[in-house]
Amino acid sequence: MALRTREIGIRLALGAQRHDVLKLVLRTGMIVAVTGLTLGLASAFALSRLMSTLLFEVAPTDPITFVAVSAFLILVALLACYIPAHRAMKVDPLVALRNE
Repeated sequence: MALRTREIGIRLALGAQRHDVLKLVLRTGMIVAVTGLTLGLASAFALSRLMSTLLFEVAPTDPITFVAVSAFLILVALLACYIPAHRAMKVDPLVALRNE
């Protein structure tokens, strides 16, 4: 978000609401997180067959494990996006534009 401070300052100076900035930052971060999660789940399903001999008392495609890990990763990604988004909401447009 430090690289996009000027952009956020311009958006706020042109009349964007603070919650619009929050939605923008969260949306862009979560798109990356969901894309990574989708690719990771596809890879995990594909590679689970190879690792089935290494797993003890767990099915290679255990749905509870996949859902729990996916939910945890989405929660962590949401938190990782919210903290910079919260800071971005507080950017003063004059300060953001003056820094460049």
